[in-house]
Amino acid sequence: MTNFSQKQTQFTKLLILPSNKCSSIIKNMKEKVIMLVDMNSFFASVHQALDPSLQGKPVIVCGDPSKRRGIVLAASYEAKKPYGIKTGMTVNEAKQKCPGAVFISPCYRQYISFSTRIINILKRFSPLVEPYSIDEAFVDVTGCTHLLGNPQQIAADIKRQIKNEVKVSCSIGIGPNKLLAKMASDFEKPDGLTTLNYKDVPAKLWPLPVRKLFGVGSRYEKHFQKLNIKTIGDLANFPVEILKKKFGLMGEILHLSANGIDYSPVEPSSLQYIKSIGNQVTLPKDYRGYEEIKVIILELTEHVCYRARTAGCLGKTVSLTLKDNYFVTRTHSATMPQPSNITNEIYQTALMLMHRHWNSSARVRAVGLALSNLTDGCSRQLSITTDLIKQEKLEQACHEIKKRWGYSSIKRAVSLTELGGYYEKMETR
Repeated sequence: MTNFSQKQTQFTKLLILPSNKCSSIIKNMKEKVIMLVDMNSFFASVHQALDPSLQGKPVIVCGDPSKRRGIVLAASYEAKKPYGIKTGMTVNEAKQKCPGAVFISPCYRQYISFSTRIINILKRFSPLVEPYSIDEAFVDVTGCTHLLGNPQQIAADIKRQIKNEVKVSCSIGIGPNKLLAKMASDFEKPDGLTTLNYKDVPAKLWPLPVRKLFGVGSRYEKHFQKLNIKTIGDLANFPVEILKKKFGLMGEILHLSANGIDYSPVEPSSLQYIKSIGNQVTLPKDYRGYEEIKVIILELTEHVCYRARTAGCLGKTVSLTLKDNYFVTRTHSATMPQPSNITNEIYQTALMLMHRHWNSSARVRAVGLALSNLTDGCSRQLSITTDLIKQEKLEQACHEIKKRWGYSSIKRAVSLTELGGYYEKMETR
């Protein structure tokens, strides 16, 4: 399992105990009520919500094969179940399997907007909401049941409000910890509601293939097969000392997980859990030389800074990623003297990285830019060498225009040229 807290690690040694002692500990624990809210076929559902005519139709979100993005990113259940459409499948294969499907290019701004609306709905039920991904979030409602009803009632209300207000469906898993809530959410899709308690672990989890355990990927699966560990139950009952010796701490953690034990808390989203803000685009053709590449870098910088201001934070480290025409990807970073979310400051740092690490004849197929080493945006140290106050006022004015009238309502002149505007077109389609 990934992203375990320090608290869980501290409990690890205490819980490598015989099963009867584990059972005794579990009985004496104050049981929490954790939910994992998982949006069903999220990207495709967003498009169906935006265009009601797509309801009930097989919808496939994918890239354009002519622009090197010819794979399936998401599919509605109308495309998944009857036709076997899967994420990662080529568009050509998807067309052969489901010729009547509606093929749509991704629109990430809409996905982020819908995700934000859903998180805001979840916060009505509890202040303890932890976004796990763009379409999943954990909610701790332990202290809310006496006000909002039993866990099943709360989950039903969450599903109802999301469906009524956002027009997408979700599956909710309920458990005494994040692990069991996550596992429960996968039991029934779409539009499911499943509860998984400690007592359910032997009957419902142990018969499942070990790959189904949250945190077990293909690499661990191969290692487990060599140990004749085929099911979650096999892992749960395997000698933990051997797992610890072979896999270290992860061996202990996965053994705990197989027994349904997880102490990681639900952490409300905050700046300390956001490690970076970034965007990357694949270009419709090779961009060659500094003059062409820097147009895309500027547009990326503009959008990353917009997101940073929206999140209320500043970043000190700028990372630039370029993929060349041989599909070799290189990333280089630089740390600025002071944190910033001003487009020109970050753009100049990115240009410095480009000139330092790539030659002037570079042919580029993809560009990425990220801002990390984030801090609170409430205050920053001013410099006597630049007119930061004037730049900040200008950036904030443009930000408010975009926020009110749409991101494309105001743009730089370079975005109107033949080289510019590609990033914006890809995002708003």
